[in-house]
Amino acid sequence: MFVTRLISGIIMVLIALVTIITGGWVLFGTMVVLSLIGVFELYRACKVKDPKKNIGLLDGAGYLSVILFYASIIPAEGRYQLIAVITGLIILMFVYVFTYPKYDAEQVMAGFFGIVYVAVMLSFIYQTRMLEGGVYHVWLTFLCAWGCDTCAYCVGRLFGRHKMAPVLSPKKSVEGAVGGFAGAILLGVIYALATHGPVAVYAVICAAGALISMVGDLAASAIKRNKDIKDYGTLIPGHGGVLDRFDSIIFTAPVIYFLAAALL
Repeated sequence: MFVTRLISGIIMVLIALVTIITGGWVLFGTMVVLSLIGVFELYRACKVKDPKKNIGLLDGAGYLSVILFYASIIPAEGRYQLIAVITGLIILMFVYVFTYPKYDAEQVMAGFFGIVYVAVMLSFIYQTRMLEGGVYHVWLTFLCAWGCDTCAYCVGRLFGRHKMAPVLSPKKSVEGAVGGFAGAILLGVIYALATHGPVAVYAVICAAGALISMVGDLAASAIKRNKDIKDYGTLIPGHGGVLDRFDSIIFTAPVIYFLAAALL
């Protein structure tokens, strides 16, 4: 299991390096695919997707809304994004009312939640990359999320004594959280020195990102517990689905974007 997880992790890092360094349409296309897969995983968990059909009306409306949203971020100004999100809601409600009572309100709300929670949030990886200096700033997203997660795991295994969320995630400790927070800041400082970036600003961004990434991790765990599933999928051997691997990234990406746009 460890070897499988390690190999998958290495492959994911290599894919991230190629797509993010290349940027442009390669990264854009990658984020569209990841978002669609992530939305599919969430829809399956939340019973938005009809298990008897490959694509039903409601989940199909959600996938269409994801594509419309990504089309809206192509213009650099981003002026059409809110329009795209609202249009997605209208499309879902159109399906809801004209097929009534095929779907219930909870399914429709989960459908809209998936668009925002997965597609909109993940899109900020691409949007950060497109900022001036984004080729450097975008890596802060992964340093905060995956760096915090790795440091928290190591410190938690060695020194963890006090449970952070005993009901939701019994293995996570306060000590691990502190270690993850400190580790993310340290990684931000090292990255700033390596890239000749602003040390203090990178440290602040990584500190904020690390805190938010923990919320993202726990939020994904809460949904899985509510839906009584272990993993969202099996796409990534040893890691689960897209949402299992990108749970903290989902929350960190928009935070890094807005902080980078404001401070860098």
